[in-house]
Amino acid sequence: MSPIVKYSLARLGLFVVVAAVALTVPVDVNITLKLMVAVLVSAVLAFFLLKGMREQASVQAVGVAQRRTEKRERLRAALNGDDDGGESATKTG
Repeated sequence: MSPIVKYSLARLGLFVVVAAVALTVPVDVNITLKLMVAVLVSAVLAFFLLKGMREQASVQAVGVAQRRTEKRERLRAALNGDDDGGESATKTG
């Protein structure tokens, strides 16, 4: 499973746990407010608890972005005629 998917599922799971705790606390507060507090608390907890997973996901995302950029640059060069794709070796003229 990719690190980005693992990190996303961990964030979601952390939110679900915090939201469950927040909703079971017997305080007379609107449910929406409890869920907003759960979002904030889970974000802070994720910042500290999921640091390693976040770094792995970041490394993967940077790698994907670099590969896409390289592929786009190769395609752009081929379309501009800068890169003939090895056709000049077969063409004699």
